[in-house]
Amino acid sequence: MSSTHLSFTDRAAHRAWLASQSALPAGFRVGSSRFSFTPREAPKPAKMTLTLIALDRPSAGFAAVFTRNAFPGAPVVVGRSRLGEPELSAIVINNKISNVCAPGGVGDAERVCAEAARLLGVPPTQVLPSSTGVIGWGLPVDAMAAALPDAVASLAAGSVMPAAEGIVTTDLYPKVRRATVGEGSIVGIAKGAGMIEPNMATMLVYLLTDLDVPRGELRALLSAAVETTFNAISIDSDTSTSDTVALVSSGRVPCPDTGAFARALGGVCRDLAEDVVRNGEGVRHVIRVSVLGAGDFRSARALGKAIVNAPLFKCAVAGNDPNVGRLVQAIGKFVGTQAEPVDLSRLQVRLGGIEIFSRGEFRLDPAKEAALAAHMRDAELYQSAPPIDGVFKAPVDFPPHERCVEIEVELGLGGAGAVVLGADLTHEYVSENADYRS
Repeated sequence: MSSTHLSFTDRAAHRAWLASQSALPAGFRVGSSRFSFTPREAPKPAKMTLTLIALDRPSAGFAAVFTRNAFPGAPVVVGRSRLGEPELSAIVINNKISNVCAPGGVGDAERVCAEAARLLGVPPTQVLPSSTGVIGWGLPVDAMAAALPDAVASLAAGSVMPAAEGIVTTDLYPKVRRATVGEGSIVGIAKGAGMIEPNMATMLVYLLTDLDVPRGELRALLSAAVETTFNAISIDSDTSTSDTVALVSSGRVPCPDTGAFARALGGVCRDLAEDVVRNGEGVRHVIRVSVLGAGDFRSARALGKAIVNAPLFKCAVAGNDPNVGRLVQAIGKFVGTQAEPVDLSRLQVRLGGIEIFSRGEFRLDPAKEAALAAHMRDAELYQSAPPIDGVFKAPVDFPPHERCVEIEVELGLGGAGAVVLGADLTHEYVSENADYRS
């Protein structure tokens, strides 16, 4: 999370801040095109956006981490093979259809890459594909090929915003974060709103830098950053078939300090991960769980995820109801499933900085109940709006603030810990996913 809590009064203020973060690192251009098509699996009009991220010259400095879902999308299959290539020149991204397990999906992804490569004048193996959207449908390859010249023609340096806006699906707003290191920078964009518990949300992340970091170090640093950021969030506990986090360096600026680069990369990833949760489908509260005093990082992270994925507790948060019994049961449920016994005699739980459980007993009173409810209300992003024609829609398309429902779990078992981000469970989430394809 940012050291400074951001807040925005309206969409215009948020967009102005995004613009201030969006300067592309040296050596990159982005462009997009939008077109209409009819999915063959569901013959009704649809729109797709193609987004291109292109390097001015091929680079050996690229890394990527992909979903661990056993049914990966065709772009993930192709992307894994691209990691063995000597250089990368471009990324081509489409929304609306994720190209997962569709007949001929890998061939379709390669055809799109080949056409983009032809237009850019580079080998097809230097183009990385990404897709997001409906699972099971096939890509409209001919329509995409016809739209690619417009995307190439629109390529421009300056701002990453066309790409940040082009990759969204059910997102309420684009997500951009940046950091500077010496004379260079890291700029990241993300797409993700639902089907999110990465194991490397549907989640796509592209991190661009002009800092010259060797390929091997770049890949190690990305893996380390992902483990404690994108792999420590969950909106709905579902791991997408398309999750991709790519990091590309143009190598245009010497990197003065690899440690500083690693810290900056971690910060950008951490902020984007929180942005993904805050922008989740139907999310009105972000829940931040800090697990302290654990035996190791992985068990701490697993406990944090067990809390943010507990349906009854998520519902209580949605209603600003400090029903902390649901929180403690989620902790007990997780610990009770572990192979090795865990001594919980030193367990302490705080919500909003208020102690609610210690030494095996709840520590509650009327004043605490009121303070807990106030803490939840203060973290609410917006109040639920009445459904229109039976459909719930968020009344805002910008993040009003960056406050969270704060939970601390002190285990007293060791020196490890983890921070996990999750969200409440609302009518809006159910509504969004009940008619996602319609």
